[in-house]
Amino acid sequence: MDSPLFDGRERAAILWAEHVTLNTAKARDDVFEEVHRQYSPAEVVELTMVITYFNMRNRFQDALRIPLEDDGRVESISDSRRQDPDDLRAYIAQMAERWPGEFPQAPPGG
Repeated sequence: MDSPLFDGRERAAILWAEHVTLNTAKARDDVFEEVHRQYSPAEVVELTMVITYFNMRNRFQDALRIPLEDDGRVESISDSRRQDPDDLRAYIAQMAERWPGEFPQAPPGG
């Protein structure tokens, strides 16, 4: 992926997405190392989660022959409608404040 349109992090994300999607990431040390050069371990986990989530959705919709929405909504989204980072930070902070101090434990033997 040699394109002046993408920086190093973007190229690594695209490369990672390709290999995760093709299920070849586990056998490609070079790809694994490149994505880890560009991203922190937490970012690699998040990136992988997003990639696998959309792979699951695509396979689910394909298997059930659910068509993609064709109502023009995707084309109508512009950069001006992107989420404001400050709004996202506030949302995450609010969620963190509400996060339980501890989670319920499963009953013994359960």
